[in-house]
Amino acid sequence: MPKGYLVVCYRTPPTEKNLASYAADARRAIEALGGRFIARGMPVKTFEAGQYERAIIIEFESTDAAIAAYEDPTYQAILPRLGVLRDMRVIEGDDA
Repeated sequence: MPKGYLVVCYRTPPTEKNLASYAADARRAIEALGGRFIARGMPVKTFEAGQYERAIIIEFESTDAAIAAYEDPTYQAILPRLGVLRDMRVIEGDDA
């Protein structure tokens, strides 16, 4: 079964206060739910219609695991602290 990836692109930046309140607890919750952070931060360079916005990629054992982690009550309880608009999607890994 291919891995699942949670891909997150921020549409609005978090405040320092909101990010400080959210980040450590969210990371612990996601890792406890099987997620492994692959990349996070601001882009080094953007191309085509790319926007200069914070992005995160988290790997899971499957797409089902990624969806379950996002929907988990522990993570959902932490999420409102961030207070931003994000584009989040789950994609399947390419095992080719």
